[in-house]
Amino acid sequence: MRIKHTLCHWFSIAVIVALGSTAACGDDRPYDIVRGQVYVQRESGPLEADVYVPHGKGPFPAMLVVHGGAWASGTREQLAGAAEKLAENGYVAVAISYRLAPKYRFPAQIYDCQAAVRWLRTNAEKFTVDPNRIGGFGYSAGGHLVALLGVLSDDDFREDGVPAEAPSARLEVVLAGGAPCDFRSLPEKSTMLAYWLGGSPAEQPEVYKQASPATYVSADDPPMFFFHGTADELVPIRSPKRMVDELTGAGVKTEFFEVPDAGHMAAAINREALTHAVMFADHYLKSTSADGQ
Repeated sequence: MRIKHTLCHWFSIAVIVALGSTAACGDDRPYDIVRGQVYVQRESGPLEADVYVPHGKGPFPAMLVVHGGAWASGTREQLAGAAEKLAENGYVAVAISYRLAPKYRFPAQIYDCQAAVRWLRTNAEKFTVDPNRIGGFGYSAGGHLVALLGVLSDDDFREDGVPAEAPSARLEVVLAGGAPCDFRSLPEKSTMLAYWLGGSPAEQPEVYKQASPATYVSADDPPMFFFHGTADELVPIRSPKRMVDELTGAGVKTEFFEVPDAGHMAAAINREALTHAVMFADHYLKSTSADGQ
């Protein structure tokens, strides 16, 4: 397990380098970055977000940006390049930190993502966001989290203490890369995810079910875009493909973009996949009305 976490650490660094700041600096940027915004207080301390706000009147569609790292490592800076790309294309990008395993096991991570969406809707006017046009972008563990966030209803997995009248945590579109989508088929005695899910599938079958986005597929799910490397040996491509089939069968608008001959790392930094993801989001979140661009 220690080796896997070390690999995830280096993976995070590599993604920062490959997708890191590519936009113009300073006053030439077409967006502002508001860093360190506290979106929820936890017993462990505040959780923060960096908000990339396009120049212009707005309101703009928004995109929650969720980093990967096997639910156990990574930072909100990991997908800074993706956040910048989104901001350049007229999205308020909200890159978040969230609680990490093994200290914080599932469902802490999805609760944090839900809290971030509710916070964004509460503060929509402050950040020139249209609260009815919020999507999610993530890769690897982050792809899993935005996929799960997309298929959950507000009543499926409500955190204790969140009132029924709280803003919705649902998304209007999902962009998920390298995403594991179903843990129910793992070998019963596998301890690969025990650090995060609290045991093997035999020991925690309900938790493995709850953590699987494929569990919740229904006709009212938002449009979902998946991208994945065809040579990914860390997250088999069949996992998101099966979910796409289930979503399509339920009548949900989906698209699957394959990155040829790419492993988990290479697909994460593929700019063509990111471009297609943004185009997919544009189709569902960009209206014909003026949005300040």
